[in-house]
Amino acid sequence: MLESTHLYLASIWFILWGVLWAVYFALDGFDLGVGTLAPFLAKTEEEKRIMLNAVGPFWDGNEVWLISAGGVTFAAFPFAYSVMFSWLYTPLLLLLFALILRGVSFEFRSKIENPSWKKLWDTCQFLGSAVPAILLGVAFANIFQGLPFNADYVNPGGTLELLNPYGLAGGVLFLVIFLTHGAIWLAIRTEGELQARAVKTAKTLWPVLLVLVLAFLAWSFVGTQLFGNYFQYPILFVLLLLPVGGLLAMRWFMAAGSWWKAWFSSLAFIIGTTLFGVIGLFPALMPASPNPQYSVTIHNSASSQLTLSIMLGVALVFVPIVIAYQAWAYKTFATEPVGKDDMEY
Repeated sequence: MLESTHLYLASIWFILWGVLWAVYFALDGFDLGVGTLAPFLAKTEEEKRIMLNAVGPFWDGNEVWLISAGGVTFAAFPFAYSVMFSWLYTPLLLLLFALILRGVSFEFRSKIENPSWKKLWDTCQFLGSAVPAILLGVAFANIFQGLPFNADYVNPGGTLELLNPYGLAGGVLFLVIFLTHGAIWLAIRTEGELQARAVKTAKTLWPVLLVLVLAFLAWSFVGTQLFGNYFQYPILFVLLLLPVGGLLAMRWFMAAGSWWKAWFSSLAFIIGTTLFGVIGLFPALMPASPNPQYSVTIHNSASSQLTLSIMLGVALVFVPIVIAYQAWAYKTFATEPVGKDDMEY
């Protein structure tokens, strides 16, 4: 067992690990949603370019949080990192390739004025946006459910075992969350007929999202141990106010046409939902099913006390800088809808 100071530091980093994932889902979620919606909402070449430019100044900065979450897993919980990349090797590799493909599509699409060339990169943009959304949902749903570890932490069932009904439900839920988040973003950043289609899409997706959230929550209650910490410490149920309030406020502000407020409500919903799952896992980063003794927890995976202390000092200096930079970027580039003169991509 860890000594008190070491355990305290490991617990702080567990919470920070969850916060990093939550911020990543909240920020990169809307541009993944926009990329997935592009083939269905954009009717002309100009509308396709408007959709790309609506997320163009932000998508790469948003992925900083994914790199940070992966880096924290490696540095703060190296054993968890090794087990995660062993068990989830194929989906994580597919996630990496999809994100690379998506990043390249932003840069290459407008280099040659040829319909076939543009169609190729539009397809890459769609796959590079939809596939990560689904894979992240499948991966986290399997973590919430618990992985069938043995003493050697090998995966005898292979990747297909991850495509169980609960894992697939997580993939669908993540996709719909990101689609709704992206549609709201387009309602802010576009005008005219494209904006009208984005508004209609957001309002259509919201009841679907509500049903999926309730079904996934009920399935999690029956099929996982996520609610264990909440029943042991009922005060934790207060945390549900953030995702529940965010989900309801999202619909309220949609009806009022207050799209920035709807987007921030969606942001709160995603962050609150992620933190609800992470706190339900504590102290396990990767719970074992059906034998809890093989779970990967902060107790058997944390780095040394010195490493965690140094990381905390570095984080206290650099994380505020990153937040300040991103706040400046959003304030500078997201205040007005994308116009015909803003066609960089």
